[in-house]
Amino acid sequence: MRSDFLRPPRSTAEWAADGIRVLGLLSVAAAFLWWTPTDAGILALALPALLVPRAIGARPGLDVLYGVTVTVAAWSNVLDLYRSIAWWDIAVHFVATGVIATIAFLVLRRFEVVPARADRRSSVVLVPTIGLAISALWEMVEWAGKTFLAPDIFVTYQDTIGDMAVGGLGSLVAGILIIRIPIERTALVAADRKEQSWRT
Repeated sequence: MRSDFLRPPRSTAEWAADGIRVLGLLSVAAAFLWWTPTDAGILALALPALLVPRAIGARPGLDVLYGVTVTVAAWSNVLDLYRSIAWWDIAVHFVATGVIATIAFLVLRRFEVVPARADRRSSVVLVPTIGLAISALWEMVEWAGKTFLAPDIFVTYQDTIGDMAVGGLGSLVAGILIIRIPIERTALVAADRKEQSWRT
């Protein structure tokens, strides 16, 4: 993991992924200057999450998608898009839960909780399970925030169940896609080496 984290970017996608991480840091500073400390805190919570794909050796394309998703989800809170756009909450839960569950699945694989050589079709079961767990945890955090910190946070039974259902569906789609699309950088490196061997 350390070698993956410290590895310098080599491709356009890797540079883009690191650029998103820098943008995340600048977002916190911007929120402190032009919004509120609470908004800056929300964006600051996203910073550690942005580092995870690099640390676990996620494929650059997945790293970029994850970084954009986490950043958009955080800024959506700051800009109050979840309330101002009726369908925004559903769209973000669908995409974000699927992408985050994919990264969590890769974390489990890197720590050998999930065997690296396991049948790739197992992702159809594991990723949605992870996604539903993440959705449940997120809804608990929202409830705690409404109960103990900010009573104006919008939390209803219908909203909670709807968010979890949409998140589970997004995770199911992600689990199906993983069967066909490699998500680890090692797969990309192996493909590059194979192509180079053909040329020589």
